[in-house]
Amino acid sequence: MNTNMETFNLLYKEVIEKDFEENLKTAKESLYYLDKSTAKYKGETIYSLYMAKAFPDDVVDYLKEASEIMYGLLKKVMNEYIEKEDYRKLFGFQQELEELILDVPPYQNILPIARLDIFLNEKDLSFKFCEFNADGCSSMNEDRELNIALQKTAAYKELSRDYEIESFELFETWVKEFMDIYKTYPDKVEQPNIGIVDFLEKGCSMEEFEEFKKSFQRAGHHAQICEIRDMKFDGEHLYAPDGTVIHAIYRRAVTSDIMEHFEEVEDFMNAVKNHKVCLIGSFCTQIIHNKILFYLLHCQRTQDFLDKEEIQFINRHIPYTVSLTEQEVFKNAVLDNKDKWIIKPEDSYGARGIFAGLHFSLEQWKKIVEENMDTCYILQEFVLPYQSFNIDFKKKEPKFRKYSNLTGMYVYNGKFAGIYSRQSEHEIISSQYDENDVASVKVSKKEVKSEDFN
Repeated sequence: MNTNMETFNLLYKEVIEKDFEENLKTAKESLYYLDKSTAKYKGETIYSLYMAKAFPDDVVDYLKEASEIMYGLLKKVMNEYIEKEDYRKLFGFQQELEELILDVPPYQNILPIARLDIFLNEKDLSFKFCEFNADGCSSMNEDRELNIALQKTAAYKELSRDYEIESFELFETWVKEFMDIYKTYPDKVEQPNIGIVDFLEKGCSMEEFEEFKKSFQRAGHHAQICEIRDMKFDGEHLYAPDGTVIHAIYRRAVTSDIMEHFEEVEDFMNAVKNHKVCLIGSFCTQIIHNKILFYLLHCQRTQDFLDKEEIQFINRHIPYTVSLTEQEVFKNAVLDNKDKWIIKPEDSYGARGIFAGLHFSLEQWKKIVEENMDTCYILQEFVLPYQSFNIDFKKKEPKFRKYSNLTGMYVYNGKFAGIYSRQSEHEIISSQYDENDVASVKVSKKEVKSEDFN
């Protein structure tokens, strides 16, 4: 496809402008659908924008290759951590967590699921990684519902005349890969009961869990949603709150939450430690979630076990990162060049505790940096997100404006599965600020049939 992302975004905008009133009308229909749908976060309808994020088929192929290269790199890092004590020390995990990480799962893939978030420049397709998510990666249901809502819009119908527009299937695909991983588990049973497990009050998406449960059931498997604290272990079996024996777990409870509430999940953890349940994924996935990895990827110790192409990939796509120490702050003149830097906690999610220098005065920035020095924070090169046009028809006077973009690439069992897109009026894209979800679609020009000329 010759149309690039930037060109398609302008075409999309032009289509809306040509029939603005009709698009305003169908936007209301789309928003009404979303309000009645399962696209919820903490019980509220998700924030969204009107235009989908369109990825031409060749860009999808490009992102597929990039995600699978990075995925392979991450698995190399995980294996090095597991095998080499000197490398483990560089991560600085507490002993209790390290012991959990080293309890390597007996199935074939140590990184079952990931979402690799990037800042993609839609003009030249250069990109930098923002974050690596593993078992807690989410928002598949938001994308599913947004794509249904998208099809109600006038712009979608007009663009569909000339373009094939496809959504990414993110549920049945994961069920298949989950079961393929489970088949390599030595103590597998013929008809496993699957538990989708999390702390159910911590902002998780029950609607998304329900959709995954239905997808497992459609594939002929028994699945249920489990509150992790209410699961029971009798020394031989792990039980769901309703008494059902659970054989395999789709873990959505992130490691930091489990460590924080460790005493409340003793039964769950005892079943895992005694290998009485198949945990997909295991705690070794924490290796990639901790943001200190961005620093370690640039270290010689990591590059010693990578090949030349992998090192070049890191140099191009991993932002410069160091620990936030007094020495590094002085060395990099961080206080005098605030707009070039962002600081982040080593282990967090949802953009909690993140500070970008350009959002603060020099005095505020100095205070923030000094308060967080030597407290498990990283200092990272700030990547200005690419901006593209969108419009929010919920506003009283909707107008086109440019939004910052963040692109998430789902990888299931080592295979690229799809894309999740977010946009914001600000440079940090998260629910903490003004994150908006947008539908992600693959687009390709329709072939002109010979009879069309007759």
